[in-house]
Amino acid sequence: MVVRIVRLGTERAADEGTRIGTVRRPPRGVPKTEFASRNWYDVWYPNLAPSADVMKQGQEATTPAQWAAFVKKYRAEMAMPEASRTLEVLAALSQHSNFSVGCYCEDEAHCHRATLRALLAEKGAKLA
Repeated sequence: MVVRIVRLGTERAADEGTRIGTVRRPPRGVPKTEFASRNWYDVWYPNLAPSADVMKQGQEATTPAQWAAFVKKYRAEMAMPEASRTLEVLAALSQHSNFSVGCYCEDEAHCHRATLRALLAEKGAKLA
């Protein structure tokens, strides 16, 4: 059993399980009834997405220093009690079931999901 970190909208792995969208906004132009069938996500959980201001900072980051500043702020958001408890729940669930979390960004290295992967690992999640 594992948690996968995925790009939303891509083909699902054979036994990926529930796909959780950790994005600030739903996909544009897609009816809610088609989110799952089009491989976006089964459940929308924006609580693990960066806040709007921090997300903008990450999208505009062009240097390693700017990216590091984004990661620092996102990690601070995820250290807040509600987010931290969510990460702990997901880490525990990864021991017993398959599921995935993801975002739309093409490049995981320049996306909050890279930090989300690290945070889940730090909480003891089993990662694919």
